[in-house]
Amino acid sequence: MPIDVRHADLADLDALVAIENAAFSGDRLSQRSLRRLIGSRAAITCVAEEGEKILGYALALTRRTSGIARLYSIAVAPDETGRGVAALLLHHVENAACARGFRTMRLEVRADNEPAIRLYEKTGYRSFAQYENYYHDGMSALRYQKALCALNTENGPR
Repeated sequence: MPIDVRHADLADLDALVAIENAAFSGDRLSQRSLRRLIGSRAAITCVAEEGEKILGYALALTRRTSGIARLYSIAVAPDETGRGVAALLLHHVENAACARGFRTMRLEVRADNEPAIRLYEKTGYRSFAQYENYYHDGMSALRYQKALCALNTENGPR
């Protein structure tokens, strides 16, 4: 069965909360926050699903006054890791941000989250800064960014 990616809706809320709680030991988004973000025009929230099962989600935040979108969270159910779900979600949220006119995606990632760092670097993100003592347990965050919607000089925007 193929994995589909679509925009999240409120019917997905319980599944998103369960994935959030299973994927992260701290600094979790609450049910209230997820509910608000699903309905927010300033957020891009998408889910990956296979049949009726939600496998993971990605959430990017935007501001009208900026050309930069921020990947705020990406999480995959622990029993679904290693299947390319995170890469699929990342690609989808990048395309959605580009479609809204955002030209750069930024993110923070735990300095010890090697699988996520590999994914971001493999997909074109470059580190540009570090925040010390960023997470609840004192872990540093690495900041990454990527240009979206690269211009093709022959055909205009892609």
